[in-house]
Amino acid sequence: MSLMSLLLGEKKKTASVAKERLQIILAHERNGRTRSPDYLPDLQRELLAVISKYVAINPADIKVQLDRQDNLEVLEVKIELPEATK
Repeated sequence: MSLMSLLLGEKKKTASVAKERLQIILAHERNGRTRSPDYLPDLQRELLAVISKYVAINPADIKVQLDRQDNLEVLEVKIELPEATK
C-alpha cells in the first residue's frame, strides 16, 4: 500500500461505480411506479379554488390523474365546465 492510497483512499473502478448508480436509479424507478404522488389531491383542490373564482363549478367535475407509460409520465386534468348562459 502506497502512502498516496493510504491518504486518499482507494479509488473504485468506474464499472463498479456505474453499476451502483444504476442500481440506485432502478430502485428509485421501481419505487416510483408503485405509488401515486402525494400532491395530486392538493393539486385538485387548488385547481378547484382557482377555477371557482371565475366559474361556479362542482368539485366532482375536476379529475386529476397521473398515467405512467414506460419512461413517460402524463398528468391528465379533466375539467367539466358548465354551459355558458346567454
